[in-house]
Amino acid sequence: QLSVYTTTRSNIGAESNIDLVLNVEDFDIESKFERTVNVSVPKKTRNNGTLYAYIFLHHAGILPWHDGKQVHIVSPLTTYMVPKPEEVNLLTGESATQQIEAEKQTNALDEPVSHWRSRLTLNVMVDDFVFDGSSLPADVHRYMKMVQLGKTVHYLPILFIDQLSNRVKDLMVINRSTTELPLTVSYDKISLGKLRFWIHMQDAVYSLQQFGFSEKDADEVKGIFVDTNLYFLALTFFVAAFHLLFDFLAFKNDISFWKKKRTMIGMSTKAVLWRCFSTVVIFLFLLDEQTSLLVLIPAGIGAVIELWKVKKALKMTIKWQGLRPKIQFGTYNDSEKKTEEYDTQAMKYLSYLLYPLCIGGAGYSLLNVKYKSWYSWLINSFVNGVYAFGFLFMLPQLFVNYKMKSVAHLPWKAFTYKAFNTFIDDIFAFIITMPTSHRLACFRDDVVFLVYLYQRWLYPVDKSRVNEYGESYEEKPKKKAH
Repeated sequence: QLSVYTTTRSNIGAESNIDLVLNVEDFDIESKFERTVNVSVPKKTRNNGTLYAYIFLHHAGILPWHDGKQVHIVSPLTTYMVPKPEEVNLLTGESATQQIEAEKQTNALDEPVSHWRSRLTLNVMVDDFVFDGSSLPADVHRYMKMVQLGKTVHYLPILFIDQLSNRVKDLMVINRSTTELPLTVSYDKISLGKLRFWIHMQDAVYSLQQFGFSEKDADEVKGIFVDTNLYFLALTFFVAAFHLLFDFLAFKNDISFWKKKRTMIGMSTKAVLWRCFSTVVIFLFLLDEQTSLLVLIPAGIGAVIELWKVKKALKMTIKWQGLRPKIQFGTYNDSEKKTEEYDTQAMKYLSYLLYPLCIGGAGYSLLNVKYKSWYSWLINSFVNGVYAFGFLFMLPQLFVNYKMKSVAHLPWKAFTYKAFNTFIDDIFAFIITMPTSHRLACFRDDVVFLVYLYQRWLYPVDKSRVNEYGESYEEKPKKKAH
């Protein structure tokens, strides 16, 4: 028989102060089921307290605490999180959900409050197995329970709670006026192999939280395991390893290229400025949306590198006069000025289309979309412009390449690594939780990449000679004389 009780205490010795919420008679460990029950929420829990679920497997017709062979496990039904800020129409002040104003003021937005876990997923291990007693794996040993009655030792069923199924999207804020909340209890059998794998994954998620990852970041990792087929998951880990490698190589080669860069001939300065602006805006947007660290950290590193590249492109030098910095800009030679003319010509045509669309989109979203704050609206308006029309700012570089009939001035090593990551991002776009606009931007870059490839084929680079910009791609390192 399976019985589920709720209580506000983390340990119970008897049947006092507990509520029976589910009782499954003639419980069959081979048959899966799912039931939704209404759970009474005690006053202590409503006042930002906790509530625990006690799950018992015991003999039918006997109360669990009177059964010598019962096995039980405890799971919290509540967790503490900072509630998501309410979104309002910035012009009218109308909120997305009509809440009582007094209740809104009781909980400061930066203080964690009690949230309800609406799902409880149970498993019983069904495989027969034999282990050497002296080398029993620690993960299985932790969940094995036995009882000695007389001279006989009874091994009890291995009962397991799948914590990975507790997702942030299923959480509900517990208000003081809430007296009942729904709880979906689902059961399925589990094999020994999957049980051990799930135990290790839960331990890994717990370790992330101990290292300072938030509940939301840990939830992203849970989603990869729970919402993804295991074979697809293995492919994801393989692809993720390559993504990290190409990220590192792209950053390394980009820095190396720009560190050696002495002239801006053939390089679109406005494209560099736009790339810096768009990268910083995207990073602030992802930060405001509390996106997964898997997406946020590379975006932050990229933003820092783009700021440094702007300094190089504008030939900026900073001199300190006491505590006051003085910024000086370098001069451009005739060849660089010619590149700048092509760059300005390309941007002139783009501005006729770009600015009206961006301003119109920002005005439309202000009237029809709800935001947390004016800052959130501003960042969203900028980022929507970046995502929707950002690829247009890659076109000036294509235009400069076309006019100069050359691609020798581009950082092709770094570009190749970034291109690989663009296609890997297409895969991640279906796996990792991210804003829809960021997901669409992953596919947008593919189109521009194909145009760059075409130009690469159209204007081949002879690496064995010094090009028109005085750069050689196959310089042999100087060796010591014999």
